[in-house]
Amino acid sequence: MIGPVVTPFPILSKIYLVGQAPGPHEGAIGKPFAWTAGKTLFKWFNSVGVDEETFRQKVFMSAVCRCFPGKAKSGGDRVPNDIEIQNCTTWMQREFDILRPTLVLPVGKLAIEQFFGKVQLANVIGTKHRQSAFGHDFDTIPLPHPSGASTWYRTEPGQTLLVKALQLLSQEPDWKTISRQDDQDIQ
Repeated sequence: MIGPVVTPFPILSKIYLVGQAPGPHEGAIGKPFAWTAGKTLFKWFNSVGVDEETFRQKVFMSAVCRCFPGKAKSGGDRVPNDIEIQNCTTWMQREFDILRPTLVLPVGKLAIEQFFGKVQLANVIGTKHRQSAFGHDFDTIPLPHPSGASTWYRTEPGQTLLVKALQLLSQEPDWKTISRQDDQDIQ
């Protein structure tokens, strides 16, 4: 993996977002979801009442792996391997112990698999789940990865399931505490 390590801002939050790993630009910028995927992700969140600045101030943003995994030979970012994932798991364990999140937002297949095992995205996105990990119980609302390389959320069933996931998110009590629109419907 390629440094630097991208660490979350120290925010005490009951909402915990976890992505795959930083992209090639996040290390230099020093914050997660700071490039193309972030623009899409924050567009989604803005549609349910939370702008980027508020989100970054109110939600703990983490990743399965904390360094950029490098480019894949086929293009795009390389998916971290099991050893790399295991090497970073201690950080997530400690974060869960400190934060005790009540709502976890796994973003993308690798993050989703940390809580669900191997699953089809269509079987978990658009639904809310009760989970247990690291000795803690919490709700999850999985989201697809907002990467420009991903077409999943731009085609069916991804489009419909993303809207359902965002609707569920907008109704979460923890989300409502940071949202500027308590009951606004998603268009």
